[in-house]
Amino acid sequence: MRIDLLCSGSKGNCCLVRSQSAQILIDCGCTKKYLLSSLAQVGARLEDTDALLVSHSHSDHIKGLKFCSSVPIYSYCDLSGCAKEDLQPFDRLQIKDLSILIIPLSHDAGNTIGFVIESATEKLVYVTDTGYIANSNKPYLKGATYYIFESNHDVEMLMSTSRPPYLKQRILSPLGHLNNEESASNLADLVDANTKEIVLAHLSQEANTHELALQTLYSTFSRKKQSLEGIEVRAAEQFKILTIGTNSK
Repeated sequence: MRIDLLCSGSKGNCCLVRSQSAQILIDCGCTKKYLLSSLAQVGARLEDTDALLVSHSHSDHIKGLKFCSSVPIYSYCDLSGCAKEDLQPFDRLQIKDLSILIIPLSHDAGNTIGFVIESATEKLVYVTDTGYIANSNKPYLKGATYYIFESNHDVEMLMSTSRPPYLKQRILSPLGHLNNEESASNLADLVDANTKEIVLAHLSQEANTHELALQTLYSTFSRKKQSLEGIEVRAAEQFKILTIGTNSK
């Protein structure tokens, strides 16, 4: 499996996943120009995409749907008349050699989901835009080869921003976003000997830094006596392609 995180953050989100026979996109919250350019940079074409999985209906995840009409679209959320296949939590979707499990998340968009994507030998957990991870869902997320996992904000930095109080409360709420500590604590419960890479995603450009998110992850794992040995850890940037895995088709 090869994963190219094309963009990640409040200005746009899109991820390309390829296996031996399948090519899927997760979300399309970027411009057509950026998407086509990014796909070309990683040796892919939009017309070869087998499915577009939509996590939720916020614009930074769906504003590019209008130019993806030729791709089969799957979502749990309402897409305002867009032709799509309906998903439900814990559905299993088979796209060629990729098996996809739908995981319910908690976000104020309503009907927000994450994805557990498995090939014959590898497993990707893709979780962003959620206020918490339900303990009942953790068994499905445990032991992945790769994690793309939200680490949106540092609480102290968020509270120091000029954002209005209602917006800060929204972000901090159970329908908001995972902060660095919550992200790290959840990941410490999930990784195991199968895990090769963690990518911290959907970082706030105003209320977080890559260094702080990574530092929090390392310190949390150390405190919990959980090892990161042999696991590559990175933080995604808003508009910089980040490639995970090596087994592209």
